[in-house]
Amino acid sequence: MRRIAPVGTAILLWLLPVILVCLAAACRRSEKPGEPANAPPYESPVQPEAAEAREPAPQGEPASRDTPSPETADLPEAAPGADTPEHREARKNMVDSQIWARGVTDPAVLEAMRIVPRHLFVPDDLRSSAYNDYPLPIGDGQTISQPYIVALMTEKLELSGDEKVLEIGTGSGYQAAVLSMVAEQVYSIEIKERLHARSSALLEALGYDNVRTRHGDGYFGWDEAAPFDAIMITAAVSHIPPPLLAQLADGGLMILPLGDPYSYMGQMLALVEKLGEDHTVWNLGGVRFVPMTGRALQKVR
Repeated sequence: MRRIAPVGTAILLWLLPVILVCLAAACRRSEKPGEPANAPPYESPVQPEAAEAREPAPQGEPASRDTPSPETADLPEAAPGADTPEHREARKNMVDSQIWARGVTDPAVLEAMRIVPRHLFVPDDLRSSAYNDYPLPIGDGQTISQPYIVALMTEKLELSGDEKVLEIGTGSGYQAAVLSMVAEQVYSIEIKERLHARSSALLEALGYDNVRTRHGDGYFGWDEAAPFDAIMITAAVSHIPPPLLAQLADGGLMILPLGDPYSYMGQMLALVEKLGEDHTVWNLGGVRFVPMTGRALQKVR
C-alpha cells in the first residue's frame, strides 16, 4: 500500500527545481558579460584639472577633470632619466596630432617639441600622461602647460635663433627647455622657491646650458640682463607689468595671458609689440592660466 506524502511536502518537492533554476539565472545576471563576478572596478585615466584655452581660439585644456591636486603632486628627481624609443614616438605623435594639426608650422618650434623630453619635467607618477593633450600639476599650485599652448606661445615670439628671451614663471622648466632650442639665451624667473630649485637642477642635469634661472618675483624682470628681444609670461596677469615692458627691446615681442587672473572667462592670450615709447596689443583668443603671484596680485587687490 502506497504512502501518500502530505500536500505541502509534495508542492515543495515540485517547486524545488524551479527555485534552483531561478537562483542560477539571478547569479548569471549579476555578472557583466565576459567578466568574473569579483572583477575590480574600472579605473579611469588621469584627466586635466584646468582649462587653458578654448576652440577655435588657441586650443586649451579641459576643465573639471580628476587630476591629483598641484599641492600633492611630487616633482621628478633632478636627474636625466630615460628617454626611450617609445617616448620619442609619443613626442612625434604629439607634434603631429596636437600641434601641427592645429596650425603651428614653425619648423624650429616643431623640432624642439619633438626633441625635449616632456616626461622628465612632470611628476614621476604622471609620466605616462606627459604627452597627452592637457596640462598636469607639478606642485605648489602650478601646472605644466598643455603641449599645444607651449608650442603656440613659442611660435608667436617669431624667434630666429639669435635672440635673448626672458621667461616669467619657470615652473617645471619645460617651457624654458623648449625656448632654449630656438633662442640663443634664455633667462627664467620663478617665484616659488621649491619649483625654482627643482627646475634649475633638472635643466642643468639635462644639459640646457643656455638657460639661466633665478628665484624671485618675475613682475620686476631681470634688469641687469635687459633688454630682451622677447618676453614670455606663463601666468595670468591683469595688466602688462611696466618693468617688463621697459625691459623689452624696441621692436620686441611679449606674449602673456592677459586679463582677470581669477576668471577663466576673462583672459586672452595677448601678443604685445613694443614700438618706441608705444606698444600694440593683439588678442590671439581666450585662454585659462593660473594667476601670476607676487606684486602682480597686489596690484589686483
